[in-house]
Amino acid sequence: MKTHKNILAPSLLAGDHSSLLSALKEVETAGAQWIHLDIMDGHFVPNLSFGPQTVADLRPKSSLFFDVHLMLSQPHKYIDAFLKAGSELITIHVEPDYPIQQTLDKIKEANCQCGIALNPNVSAAEVEPFLPSVDLVLAMTVFPGFGGQSFHEEVLPKLKELNELRKKNNYHYRLEVDGGIDLKTAELCKEMGVDTLVAGTAFFKASDRLNFINKIES
Repeated sequence: MKTHKNILAPSLLAGDHSSLLSALKEVETAGAQWIHLDIMDGHFVPNLSFGPQTVADLRPKSSLFFDVHLMLSQPHKYIDAFLKAGSELITIHVEPDYPIQQTLDKIKEANCQCGIALNPNVSAAEVEPFLPSVDLVLAMTVFPGFGGQSFHEEVLPKLKELNELRKKNNYHYRLEVDGGIDLKTAELCKEMGVDTLVAGTAFFKASDRLNFINKIES
């Protein structure tokens, strides 16, 4: 039995950065419930995106669920800012050297959902100690930094493993993927137990976005 219903979280990173509010409204109008906000620092990943002030400015203008993905080398230093900005779920990466469990606990203590993310070359074992604490596990299906990359199919067995760990231990985290997600790759991921799918380029380029959402969430 599936733990969660399937949900699409369009990535704002793929929207028009000259008018992020317009891109946000496009997501709302299409009928999505979530928006995925990629926060990049130019250190942990080779790109810059936007910061907590952008999230704070968008928050009162939208009813979407704010799924905030921190791709930062020192995410623990920015948790307060993203909590104050109105994040509803904050996901942090397992790869950098910082107090991961303490950071997850801080997010939870603020009545915000928390997630742990891992890159394609990182095994499920690396996040296993944190699985009892999290509301979401984000398995990157590309190396983060830039949109429009091709999906890494070699990640599929890891998705299956994370789903099996969830079922075996009666954990209730969502299993999310991000990177190269379109209608075809979404089906591959859902077969592995994924229930939360981030799509940027494919969503914004879809000729019928409502149909795109319905197919992803079916």
